[in-house]
Amino acid sequence: MSKTLRIILIIASYVALTALTVYLFPRYNNAFNYHFEIGKPWGYDLVTAEFDFPIYKTDAEVMQQQREAIQNITPCYTRTTELPNGIYVLSLEDYERLKADGYKRVSVRTDRHVASTLVVDELHTPKSAYECYGEQCEPNIIPDTATNAMLYRNAIESVSLTFGLVQAGERIIDRGEIVTAETYQVLTSLARAYAEKNITRQQSVYVQIGYLALIALLIGLFVLYLAIVRPNLFTQVRATLFFCLMMALNIATSFLILRFSSDDTLLYMVPFAWLGILTSVFYDSRTALALHVITLLIISLATPAPFPFLFSQIVVAIVVTYSLRKMTQRAHLAHTALLVALTYAVVYTALTLAATGSYTHLQLRIYMFIVANMIFIICAYGVIYLFERVFGLVSDVTLIELSNVNSELMHRFAEEAPGTFQHTLQVSNLATEAAKKIEANALLVRTGALYHDIGKLMAPQNFTENQQSGDNPLLRMTNLEAAQTVIRHVSDGLTLAAKQHLPQIIRSFIASHHGTSLVRYFYNSEANAHPDQTIDEGLFRYPGPKPTTKETAILMMADAVEARSRSLTEYTEQSIAAMVNQMIDAQIQDGQFAETPLSFSDVEAIREVFTEKLIAIHHHRIAYPTLNK
Repeated sequence: MSKTLRIILIIASYVALTALTVYLFPRYNNAFNYHFEIGKPWGYDLVTAEFDFPIYKTDAEVMQQQREAIQNITPCYTRTTELPNGIYVLSLEDYERLKADGYKRVSVRTDRHVASTLVVDELHTPKSAYECYGEQCEPNIIPDTATNAMLYRNAIESVSLTFGLVQAGERIIDRGEIVTAETYQVLTSLARAYAEKNITRQQSVYVQIGYLALIALLIGLFVLYLAIVRPNLFTQVRATLFFCLMMALNIATSFLILRFSSDDTLLYMVPFAWLGILTSVFYDSRTALALHVITLLIISLATPAPFPFLFSQIVVAIVVTYSLRKMTQRAHLAHTALLVALTYAVVYTALTLAATGSYTHLQLRIYMFIVANMIFIICAYGVIYLFERVFGLVSDVTLIELSNVNSELMHRFAEEAPGTFQHTLQVSNLATEAAKKIEANALLVRTGALYHDIGKLMAPQNFTENQQSGDNPLLRMTNLEAAQTVIRHVSDGLTLAAKQHLPQIIRSFIASHHGTSLVRYFYNSEANAHPDQTIDEGLFRYPGPKPTTKETAILMMADAVEARSRSLTEYTEQSIAAMVNQMIDAQIQDGQFAETPLSFSDVEAIREVFTEKLIAIHHHRIAYPTLNK
């Protein structure tokens, strides 16, 4: 991928994230974004009415008054026929409905449009008419549906939704005052008035511009963090897509909850801890904390109570960052989930007690939401596997599984190429110690080292460390053929790695462990055999690429140093140190580490580690005396 296309994709990803966040933002037209509950103190500044607004009755009050109004009407019926004795008969269903609804009287119209009011108890059903008069009587009055519908509608509309008026400038509540039932009704009426207040198109545009600016600023701060602190991640399209997806999932989930539910406590169930966990597992804890906090700040713009939300969530973000810097066991995730649940519970309890001064306001369902959150966090183990497959990432758990020397592939490696296998073990140990010294990823280096020469499994007899009989097939080839045979173990390794579905990051160790260096033995032999000819170095060089990370650079040094150490005639501190310096200096002069972030101090530290370890490996042993009889 070209650099221009990469930059375009990165910019497009962050722009798309900003657009999605603004589109899903749930609170454009409500200027009364306060959170309050009956019995709790008002946590904001003084509130006064900016305009006249009515005080709305509660839904329960309105419904009760509407029921009473409906019961006060007189249902209308129409007489269809005149029965003997002037009786009025209605169906059993209509009679039971009148009794159930509590009506005492009905209005009956005759065919001459004369209405009369009758007592419900004086009306008959077909059964009661027969019992009284001994005759079968069909119902002769039926409901006047149209008139009754109009009466019901008028009764409902006669009930006022309001019962008072707050005038502009009137004081409503000030910080620290307890929200009473009456004050609560005034505040909800004010919120409703703001929501129903007509907002002009120009005002709506300004509101959206304001939120857009805030969201873009926060996302821009995260991008700035990457550019300054993690420039290697800033230029990675894969990392950009990962960060944008993580933010988008959490923001979308939260905004949809706030948009379609009036209960913002449901946010306690959203596993925001996934942000810190997944980012720590795949990248680093500092980036995880930055991503976590920026996402929470964006979500807090839409929450009714931003302070409790931010306080509890940022405390949890810190707990996640320090409890799960690296995940090498499944138990680590369970431990973090438990700590997060305890943190949520403690913070929620403490904030509620501090705000109300009473434990009676603690809600059991909040603790149930916290338990659900803990379960979701444990489920992150499966999400880690999914992200590894989608983004080609690798976690520490996967690296540990790959570094298991008892795996089927490692067993085959040890049996078919025992010399190379022992070489990889030594290289792995050297590289691991060097990585620890310069604070690189030791586990990644260790795993990559185990697989760097896996391509030699294709033809192990071509490499001297596996030749038991002393027969070397390379000596029967031309120097160019022999060099190409040796070089081929890199491409063979990549082919085998693809068949074994090894992660891309492990394949990078296979591809770059020789960089673009010369197969010097056969190149020198060819040059010595043809001193009068110009030898094409390109035919004797590995295809690369060169190492681009500290870890791949360490492996390249360790591989060369360990292999060269086997050809020393004597193992002294001076000879080993000279060999280490010679091999690393040659690689530096060849430009093999030009694309890595290694510093001079890193290189010097690596030299010291290699020298110390090789001296320890090849230390002089005393001769055991024989037993004289």
